[in-house]
Amino acid sequence: MVISHNKGRGKKIHLLLDGEYKITTDIDFWAEHYIKDGTEIDEDEWDALVEKINDKKAVNKCYDLLSRRDHSVKELRDKLLRTVDERSAEKAIAKMLEYGYLDDEKYARTLMNHLVNNKKMSISFIKQEMYKRGLPSEIIADVFEETEIDSVANIKDLISGKYRAKLLNENGKEKVISALMRKGFNYGDIKAAFYELENE
Repeated sequence: MVISHNKGRGKKIHLLLDGEYKITTDIDFWAEHYIKDGTEIDEDEWDALVEKINDKKAVNKCYDLLSRRDHSVKELRDKLLRTVDERSAEKAIAKMLEYGYLDDEKYARTLMNHLVNNKKMSISFIKQEMYKRGLPSEIIADVFEETEIDSVANIKDLISGKYRAKLLNENGKEKVISALMRKGFNYGDIKAAFYELENE
């Protein structure tokens, strides 16, 4: 098999075998692993090169995704598997764990804080969101154990903020109660929140 390359858009480098396109890498990788056009390459050498390309692609994808926001291990794995093979994905995840860029416990605490204090979510919705993000059940249980959640206070914040205008509508209070129950808050806490607001 004869290897050759074409320059693509931006930093992309397209690799060909016997004139047929096979895989894309970037100019940095190619500068480090350059093989002169027209060089004969056997199957083992080609497979080793492809592995290195996929490993780099997986690590770059991790950096890209983690620069946007924190991820759970499962979330990151699921996203990586859309573009790279399982071996490269697991290798990149191991590297992110080693570097401390991936930490399910730390992520669970940050997420909990965001969902409670910024999103004002109910306990049941927080659990759903955490499971959806692929966090292990034992970590979710630990984080709930160490976090104090004042559901009544959160409901009061929602009534005074997000649902304030809705209260002025016809049957406003009933509509707000229904909306809060759909968000997973229990009726007792909703009733207590209204009572406290009405008596403040």
